[in-house]
Amino acid sequence: MKKNYLSDLNKLNMKKDIFDSYAQEIAKQFHLTLDQMFTKTKKREIVDARQMLYYLCMERPIRISYIQRFMEESGHDICHSTIIHGYKKAKELIDNDQDFQDVVNKIQNV
Repeated sequence: MKKNYLSDLNKLNMKKDIFDSYAQEIAKQFHLTLDQMFTKTKKREIVDARQMLYYLCMERPIRISYIQRFMEESGHDICHSTIIHGYKKAKELIDNDQDFQDVVNKIQNV
């Protein structure tokens, strides 16, 4: 039982490192601070950045429950359905806009 718990904790820490890395790169690409990215706002540039974060994390794959937990730890409470919606909106942007595709490729290759 103890080994499983440690294994789960290691996975969670590994996924948290990936989440943090993506968040930093997205903030840099969108010319935002991490504080701005996790602020409760509906400003388009900030929403786009957060949705890009959901997309990259889910493509990795990082569980939605982990993303939700990491967002809360960063000061932004969010529900499961909002993450799914954001993922779909980001995917739409990426599929239809070369600039967003380029940002995703750049971040995934860091």
